[in-house]
Amino acid sequence: MDMRLRKFLAEAVGTFFLVFFAVGVATLSFGFGVTGNSRSAGVVATALAFGLVLMGLAYALGPISGCHVNPAVTIGFLLAGRTSLGEAVGYWIAQFVGGIAGALVLWGVLSGSPDYSRHSTGLGADGYGSHSMVHLNVGGAFAAEAILTLLFVFVILAVTSRIGAPGFAGLVIGLTLTVVHLMGIPLTGTSVNPARSLGPAVVVGSSALSQVWLFIVAPLVGGAIAAILFRVFVTEAPTASPEASIAPETSAPA
Repeated sequence: MDMRLRKFLAEAVGTFFLVFFAVGVATLSFGFGVTGNSRSAGVVATALAFGLVLMGLAYALGPISGCHVNPAVTIGFLLAGRTSLGEAVGYWIAQFVGGIAGALVLWGVLSGSPDYSRHSTGLGADGYGSHSMVHLNVGGAFAAEAILTLLFVFVILAVTSRIGAPGFAGLVIGLTLTVVHLMGIPLTGTSVNPARSLGPAVVVGSSALSQVWLFIVAPLVGGAIAAILFRVFVTEAPTASPEASIAPETSAPA
C-alpha cells in the first residue's frame, strides 16, 4: 500500500476508535439520566477514556501517521512547519470521515438498547448555553475551547520535538488530554477536536448540529495559536523533509 494512503487510513481508523470508545463512555456516563455524584464520576470516567484511548493510539499509530486523529493537531503541525499542506488536507478528510463513521457505528450499537433515544440520550455531543452543564454562553465556550486546545496542541508539538522525551510522548499526550477533559466537560462537554464533535452532531442533529460550528472553529484557532507559541518558545533547526507526526521528530519515517 502507498505510504501516504497508509497514513490517511491510519488517521481515519484512529479517529474512528477515539470517537467510538471515548464518546461511547461519555454517552453511557451522561446520556442515561445520571445526576449528582454519578455525574462527577462520569466526568472522571470520560476524561480517562479520552486520555487512555489516545495514549494507546499514539503508541500504536504514531509510527505510521503520527496519530494526529484531530484536525486541530494537524493545523498545529502545518503552521509549525512540520507537515505539508497537501498532507494536512488528506489528514483532515480522513479524520472527519473517521469521526463520522465512529459516531454512526456507536449510534448503531446503542440503538440496540430499548432505553436509548437519539433525541433524549444523545451521543456525547458538545454544546453551550442550555447544553452546557454550567450554562456557559457562546463567548465563554469559544474561549474555553480555544484555550484548552492551545494547551493540548502546544504540549503535543513540544513533547514530539527534539527537546522532548520520545519514549514518554504518548503518555504525556494522553494525560494532557485527560486534564483538558476534566476541566472542559462541565463547560462544553469538551471538544478540542473538530472531528470528534462533528460526528456526534451529524447523528444527533438539531441544536447539536447548529452549535457544532464553535467546536470546529475554536479548536482550530487554539491549534493555530499553539503553533505560533511553539515557534516562539522552541528553537529548532528546520528538518529537510518535515513529517506530520506525533512520533518524535528524531525518529525515522514509518
